[in-house]
Amino acid sequence: MDQLHAMRVFARVVETGSFTQSAEQLNLPRASVTNAVQQLERHLGVRLLHRTTRKVTLSSDGTLYYQHCQRVLAALDESDALFSGALAAPHGTVRVDLPERLARLVVIPALPDFCSRYPGIQLRLSATDRLVDLVEEGIDCVVRVGALADSSLIARRVGEMRQINCGAPDYLDRHGRPQTLAELAGHLEVKFFSNRTGRDLDWEYVQDGERKTIKLQSAVAVSSAEAYQACCLAGLGLIQAPLHGLRDDIAAGRLEAILPDYPPPPLPVSIVYSSQRLLAPRLRVFIDWLAELLAGQDWG
Repeated sequence: MDQLHAMRVFARVVETGSFTQSAEQLNLPRASVTNAVQQLERHLGVRLLHRTTRKVTLSSDGTLYYQHCQRVLAALDESDALFSGALAAPHGTVRVDLPERLARLVVIPALPDFCSRYPGIQLRLSATDRLVDLVEEGIDCVVRVGALADSSLIARRVGEMRQINCGAPDYLDRHGRPQTLAELAGHLEVKFFSNRTGRDLDWEYVQDGERKTIKLQSAVAVSSAEAYQACCLAGLGLIQAPLHGLRDDIAAGRLEAILPDYPPPPLPVSIVYSSQRLLAPRLRVFIDWLAELLAGQDWG
């Protein structure tokens, strides 16, 4: 058995969810694709895939092995690319994870430009507010908004988002429009919590150049930026969020900015990738393109 070939076949089946489609993409008979996966399962002594007449899904062992395959195959592809002159025409797959709102509002609308420049590169883009593990999940790069904690990763800072305090007019009509921090007493905030640690983020502000926090009561806590803003629009409490994503709602009168003398600290925007990987040409050009796109944004 050619194990590397079998790993590539298995990875393609996982990504397409179909033996037939994988065979078409790999230009192989369907029987050869099926046989490669079966040989791999016999070699490993585990079932990698659950097969039905309608779909193919990963087993728990298959999920772990697929993550391993992604790392191994990506490293091989990167090594080949560095010594094959591929810089002239980058090709292959780039796996990227973006915050949901940033993906929807900024990156996806600009992707036709990247795809026209680099037709040989395929993007596998996930849009989530979850803090992904690049190495374990086989992700090439991510965009992170906020402070970075993992020193084993390489970060390229590309901007800084100005944040504001705001609330819905209906909420402010009922609870009052605070002018000072003392007047926040009795107000509710929509809590934002980390879906990795479960920790709530406190209300933050900058005063005399120092970063400070206070605790406010809340009726609801969420872990996504979309839900966070939706809760504020529904009148469930005050929020602190980047102005970039609030402009339309503020201009339309759906939200009001408050406490301009006590702004939240700005959020750094960084492109992050693993130091354990060679920077393949396809990843390098994507990071450069993404950095140019994000650095050119008006974050407020």
